[in-house]
Amino acid sequence: MSTTIKRIGVMTSGGDSPGMNAAIRAVARACAYYNIQCVGFYRGFQGMIEGDYVEMDARSVRNIISRGGTILKSARSKEFLTSEGRKKAAVNLKEAKVDAMILIGGDGTFRGGQVFSQEHGIPVVGVPGTIDNDISGTDYTIGYDTALNTVVEAIDKIRDTASSHNRLFFVEVMGRDAGFIALNSGIGAGAEEILIPEEDLGLERLLHSLERSRKSGKTSSIVVVSEGDKIGKNVFELAEYVSKNLPDYDSKVTVLGHIQRGGSPSCFDRVLASRLCVKAVELLLEGKKNIMVGFVNNSIQDCTLENALKTKHNINKDLLKTSDILST
Repeated sequence: MSTTIKRIGVMTSGGDSPGMNAAIRAVARACAYYNIQCVGFYRGFQGMIEGDYVEMDARSVRNIISRGGTILKSARSKEFLTSEGRKKAAVNLKEAKVDAMILIGGDGTFRGGQVFSQEHGIPVVGVPGTIDNDISGTDYTIGYDTALNTVVEAIDKIRDTASSHNRLFFVEVMGRDAGFIALNSGIGAGAEEILIPEEDLGLERLLHSLERSRKSGKTSSIVVVSEGDKIGKNVFELAEYVSKNLPDYDSKVTVLGHIQRGGSPSCFDRVLASRLCVKAVELLLEGKKNIMVGFVNNSIQDCTLENALKTKHNINKDLLKTSDILST
């Protein structure tokens, strides 16, 4: 292990996700194990700019592994997008005697960290924390599994009322640019159709599929719609279009919104966060920098931030085929 790193900072940035607290806990306790000081910055990059931080040790993170959200808060910083803002952050890190940073967040967080490290020479390691699961270099991101379970539980409840009233429900889930939540929760909840940004189903095909389902004897249906789906301008317009063309259906819309971000993290997310962040600390102590830790083929691996940002985490085509077969 390297002896040049004496003090590591940690922050959470971007959208919060279940398991971020488990990640913070793992950083603080791994630092304590290796006799390294740990500092937690509040509100992501903005906290770095303002010098808003707290000393953390193994006891300061007790009882947070089961909590959703992030005790360090999260925010998006417009000031950090400027060279002046990043310079302020670098000065504050130097004054706080922070030698390296662990950044927990998504691609925006990693881009900011990459530029910051290049400009000021501060080693950074990225830990993927986002419910969207849209980060390359890892099979799963922290919070994704919990969000899936939240969505499936909600759709199960919606199906109860859909069946009781012979209704067609459009359920919008998060995923502005990626359909991982919609595709996997849709299969898990038995949705009749799943609409994602990566695949343009088309309005006519959707109508044909729903009409076929009705004629086959289905009296109610669930359509899971990723918020980034391009078929309609929004889920309400899509539901209105279907109602006009298939008047036999009583169409309703449910937007799940931010409940998908909340709640106690699943066991999977707690373990994932713990493994990723212990490895992040170890990599910094080994002298590594500008990398991201990920979970690939059931093992912890790392890749450069550059590779994580320039490549795309693609939808599993086998899942798309499975969805088509099961919607029959």
